[in-house]
Amino acid sequence: MATRKPANEIEEVDSRYRAPALEKGLDILELLASQSGAMTLTAIVNSLGRSHGELFRMVQVLEFRGYIEQDSANDGYRLSDRLFSLGMQQPRTRNLIEIALPVMRQLALAVGQSCHLALHTLGEMVVVARMELSEQLGFSVRVGYRRPLHLVASGAVLYAFQPEDVQRRWEAMLDPPLSPSELDEFRAHAEAVRERHVELTPSKFVAGVTDISAPVMRGGAAAAALTVPYLKKLQPSLSPKEAAVLVRQAAERISDQLVEGDSRI
Repeated sequence: MATRKPANEIEEVDSRYRAPALEKGLDILELLASQSGAMTLTAIVNSLGRSHGELFRMVQVLEFRGYIEQDSANDGYRLSDRLFSLGMQQPRTRNLIEIALPVMRQLALAVGQSCHLALHTLGEMVVVARMELSEQLGFSVRVGYRRPLHLVASGAVLYAFQPEDVQRRWEAMLDPPLSPSELDEFRAHAEAVRERHVELTPSKFVAGVTDISAPVMRGGAAAAALTVPYLKKLQPSLSPKEAAVLVRQAAERISDQLVEGDSRI
């Protein structure tokens, strides 16, 4: 029969996995990541419930190393793009983008619309690559743009093509959390997306735009979502349903090449 460890021994084991200084730095980064605007040092101190002395030097170090930057307008701090840049240097992500860009260029020309590639991060989708049209009329999304998974087509696609345990982890990251009824609705919608293998829905953020998204698969799960923000134009062009066929085919081409590329690593 297994014996229970004494409380002091459990505390000793747990303490081995604690690094107070590192935790303070991570708390600051996670706090700033959750904010839409810059935060002053006083606001950071109050939000984290720590003393000014505890965080002053930590903020200085993070700024010196380039992880946060100061907003000249109000002397507040915000995240820089350094963490994003580090993530983009990861070989699997870099390989994905290198493979996707030529296919994205062909897709943009074929549908007469811009397109972008999105990944999952902390309950949100984030755009990591985009391909714009040379035409003056069009709609595109900047690299680094992010939205909660349940609010955008690419988020539903990323979620739909994951194992159930991964889906449950992602659900716990949604901020603010969904109510039970909202979560049931999102799960049902994702299941429908999984069955048709493509999402085609009006944008919740831009009038006149229909988001068309399909999964880029790797290892049986969606590694990314390929999306066309379809802008309705007056001149003759492909219909949204016709464009959806091309988006799905392009995502499948990237998926096929991704498997080949990973096998060479």
